[in-house]
Amino acid sequence: MIKDINISNKNDLNSFTNHPLQSFEWGEFRKKTGVKVIRIGLYNKDKVVSAFQLTIHKIPHTPWTIGYLPKTFLPDKEVISELKKIGRQEKCIFIQLEPDVVKNQVPNWKLEPAAHPLFTRYTFILDLTKNEQELLAGMRPKTRYNIKVAQKNGVKIEEDNSDEAFNEYYRLTEETTKRQKFYAHSQTYHRLMWESLHYTQGERSEDKLTAHLFLAKYKPESSLKEKILAAWILFVFKDKLYYPYGSSSTDYREVMASNLIMWEAIKFGKKLGLKEFDMWGALGPNPKEDDSWYGFHRFKQGYGGNLIEFSGSFDLIINPVLYESYKILDKIRWIFLKIKR
Repeated sequence: MIKDINISNKNDLNSFTNHPLQSFEWGEFRKKTGVKVIRIGLYNKDKVVSAFQLTIHKIPHTPWTIGYLPKTFLPDKEVISELKKIGRQEKCIFIQLEPDVVKNQVPNWKLEPAAHPLFTRYTFILDLTKNEQELLAGMRPKTRYNIKVAQKNGVKIEEDNSDEAFNEYYRLTEETTKRQKFYAHSQTYHRLMWESLHYTQGERSEDKLTAHLFLAKYKPESSLKEKILAAWILFVFKDKLYYPYGSSSTDYREVMASNLIMWEAIKFGKKLGLKEFDMWGALGPNPKEDDSWYGFHRFKQGYGGNLIEFSGSFDLIINPVLYESYKILDKIRWIFLKIKR
């Protein structure tokens, strides 16, 4: 039996979800951004046996919406039927599904490949149960060398969850997006995310999503002040560490601050007793060097994680006529954005 979950019962959701984007805390944050959140429980004799949350996103200047169901189990026919029902009630043109399941676990019902996937099909996952010597041995030689360069140059990595540290993070985020020419969420989005999820001393809970901000600091010989060269936000949820947001400066790139912040992130995950580190996206097994994301892929690859392929992104079409129109308009929109970029 399927029914809505009481939104105040956090444990009924988090006990059955395994990814930050399905956590109760993430849903509460998304509500603050104006997105509708629908939580669904699968019951057996009045006992929750599984759960997920779906977000509903308005299409500006229209009565229509798009549903989004990321990083869940593989939905069965009963769940698909419920999603279609919700889609019609919420005036969805389609609902995008991006299951948190590996390749070959493909649904046996027909779904359209997503018109515009939001998550990459691949990611690197690092085994944090290995000791530090094993982790270092599994890295590429250049990566180990760059970590030593940063240490030799006196780069310091600190966890700082203050508002001042967040301001530095967002300053570097704006710098990074302009340099790399990609699109990022607004300052309001980032600030609400941080206010909703940031870690405070003593609140660690295995079933609560928390965000942790790390800064890479460097003091040049010619300066009296430390420079912040990189700022990352890491998520901790259950037994996994995630790297969803990172930014860096073009200053003093030769001291390899980003390489050290990744290594310290790995050690942070080990300190918490986490089992895996999901690096939140990668290219495929044979990436092209002219791909705009190639640098990110190569950087993550250097740390020796396993390249994991997911089953993919799918569109559950609710309104076939509007869906075809949407695909055409979406292609035009992205062409315009590429030209603007």
